[in-house]
Amino acid sequence: MTHSFALHIPDADLEPEALDPGQIVSGRPEVTGKVVWESPDGRQIRGIWQITPGVVTDTEADELFVVISGSATIEVEDGPTLRVGPGDMAVLRAGDRTRWTVHETLRKARHQSLRKPIPEGARTVLQAVTRAARKG
Repeated sequence: MTHSFALHIPDADLEPEALDPGQIVSGRPEVTGKVVWESPDGRQIRGIWQITPGVVTDTEADELFVVISGSATIEVEDGPTLRVGPGDMAVLRAGDRTRWTVHETLRKARHQSLRKPIPEGARTVLQAVTRAARKG
């Protein structure tokens, strides 16, 4: 989107996103999301992200997010344990290794800063995987 806009996050339609099976510790979590703005160089992303209950691991990018609904406990390796729910803001640092225990489907508004832009070829592959996930 190139103009200013407003979006009601709780009702926003989200698209399925790929979740590496190697990240799933327990449960059957599913991820959906929507990018509402991306910088021309691909280093800044603003959007909505949602995950259903389960336990997953991740290596984080620089991210600031606000929880809209749901709850989770985020254990940061060699760092704090964050308990987040509606109205909470959290900041994750690039390289943080985390373990997310999602108690209730969590929806967040997020701003992510990537150190390197996603290469065009990788972006094309990511888009293809996301389309394939939608088709089931």
